[in-house]
Amino acid sequence: MQTIALHIAADHPAFAGHFPGMPITPGVVLLDLALTAITSHLQREPAGCRLNNVKFLRPVMPDTELTLQYETSDSGNIRFDILDAGHVAVSGAFHA
Repeated sequence: MQTIALHIAADHPAFAGHFPGMPITPGVVLLDLALTAITSHLQREPAGCRLNNVKFLRPVMPDTELTLQYETSDSGNIRFDILDAGHVAVSGAFHA
């Protein structure tokens, strides 16, 4: 299992409208961070991929330090978890 540190800055533009007064990180932002970090770590182009079994299990607040854990299979599938304070916030898999 590989581990990558991620950070969601409090001034990320996605927080402006998601949601005023109680900002949470949009799921698409979390998926983009995960896919970009993993493909960069694997030195692959972040070209089209198919997401499977994605689950958003807890909200991620602004200015949060996250841990991305992932593992690859021989078939090219990549299973990942995004953890917030040791708790899984997002889990899923993709094929790149």
